[in-house]
Amino acid sequence: MSASITEAPGTATAAAVDAATAAAGVLPSVHPLVAGEPLVGDSSVVSSFAGGAVCGVSGGGRIAILVGADLVDALSSSPVAGLDLAAAVQPALDAAATSLGHRAEVGRQLSPAEIVADLGESFTVITLAGAGEVIAALLVPTSLLKGAAEPAPAVTAAPVAIVPRRGIELLHGVDMEVTVELGRTRMTVRDLLALAPGAVLELDRAAGSPADLLVNGRLIARGEVVVIDEDFGLRVTEIVDEKAAV
Repeated sequence: MSASITEAPGTATAAAVDAATAAAGVLPSVHPLVAGEPLVGDSSVVSSFAGGAVCGVSGGGRIAILVGADLVDALSSSPVAGLDLAAAVQPALDAAATSLGHRAEVGRQLSPAEIVADLGESFTVITLAGAGEVIAALLVPTSLLKGAAEPAPAVTAAPVAIVPRRGIELLHGVDMEVTVELGRTRMTVRDLLALAPGAVLELDRAAGSPADLLVNGRLIARGEVVVIDEDFGLRVTEIVDEKAAV
């Protein structure tokens, strides 16, 4: 899949490249990513990508990241539920916003066309390439680049080539919340408010029963609690498949 791109004018600055470089360091990818030169954003560029996420930034404005079908498909087929595209690229949005001197809000997953409409103004595109192929792009509205100095050098028009699809290895660098649960109980608000130091809660699990290992709230394994150098740990004794976990 490819599309023509147009070199960016002098209003696209080195600040955009710095933001893309920051995003490249934390975006899920099999290969290290390198930021390209700023390009004028248009529909021909965004149509080469399969999905993306957009977020607001402190002080107003929005930024967005587009990705290829490989990452979209890897997320949809992931054996671990609860991780969508917006969550996967949120660290990259955070890094780009910080580089631009802002704080990123929580991102929303949209189609490339919806992202362009959501930005609501002209924007600059900085492609992110790994192993010589473009797999993602950062979109920065012109308003966020105003006042930045030292324009980045323009590039010669060239095709945007999406890297061949890969599988679940794309998610290897994505952070996920892992929780070990000993048990649960239910309480009335009255009993909850009556809790005090020294209170004992009875859980719904017998002593010696295995603890649950949850990833993003989904049960994936069970094991026994152990102590490792004065810290608690979990020795996994069972991997729970989808049917057993229901």
